[in-house]
Amino acid sequence: MNVYSFLIEQESEGERIDRFLSVYLDQHSRSFLQKLIKDSQVTINGKPVKASYKLKEGDRIELTVPEPIQTNILPEDLHLDIVYEDDSLLVVNKPKGMVVHPAAGHASETLVNGLMYHCKDHLSGINGVLRPGIVHRIDKDTTGLLIVCKDDLAHNSIAAQLKEHSITRRYHALVQGVFKEQEGVVNAPIGRSPSNRLRMAVNYEHGKEAVTHYKVLKQFRDRAYIECRLETGRTHQIRVHMSSIGHPLIGDTLYGGPAVKGAEGQTLHAKVIGFVHPVTGEYMEFDSELPEYFQLLLQKSVM
Repeated sequence: MNVYSFLIEQESEGERIDRFLSVYLDQHSRSFLQKLIKDSQVTINGKPVKASYKLKEGDRIELTVPEPIQTNILPEDLHLDIVYEDDSLLVVNKPKGMVVHPAAGHASETLVNGLMYHCKDHLSGINGVLRPGIVHRIDKDTTGLLIVCKDDLAHNSIAAQLKEHSITRRYHALVQGVFKEQEGVVNAPIGRSPSNRLRMAVNYEHGKEAVTHYKVLKQFRDRAYIECRLETGRTHQIRVHMSSIGHPLIGDTLYGGPAVKGAEGQTLHAKVIGFVHPVTGEYMEFDSELPEYFQLLLQKSVM
């Protein structure tokens, strides 16, 4: 089982606990978290509460999540948006709200469920039965391009390119605030937040190297449309780095971004991915359109 513990800060006071947990534990469904609350697997200051409990500053949440069942992952026809496919790998355009691989409370409708239906038994097995074919991931509410490997040879090749930071990854994001400079680099190590284990943070003592290049594509009155190029691939890297310089992502309430109608989580899209093909040695690059919700937010930002 996984046990989580964190302290409620003033900004979260008054929020329902089930809503709060669904944001901080976005790999789990809200209904699953509500069941944990009902089963007394969630406590506030050592006592069980109801899902409607409203948080107070200083509350300490303790949460126990059981380990996911590692068998019987069912194939599902999820009509995946496959940008490219051959005998070694495929590139998938993941929609918003889709979890990449099964976890407690998310045993179905994940990318892996859809891949198992589409690819049958042709997926790499290096990352185990819960993550067949998965060599890297993006967050539930981040949209965009992912490489999926069909065999272990392809998996090892793509994993090596990720480790060497030679894969091209360009993300588009909508962030809060006005930039003084049109381009910049955030070079700050990222590790677990010392105050909240569910968050990542700039952590100079225990963090790992993380480098993000950003460029302003369009500046609006109080927000900006930017492109980020990753040198490294740390968990929540863009979200943490942009928040650390005062420009949190629109909708990313976990890292201080404003809640905006139509965002439903961070406004972040993995737009471009490029890599050397494991078999042919050819460099391949793919680009995906911004999802509709992102385009609508851009249109509203002009007003």
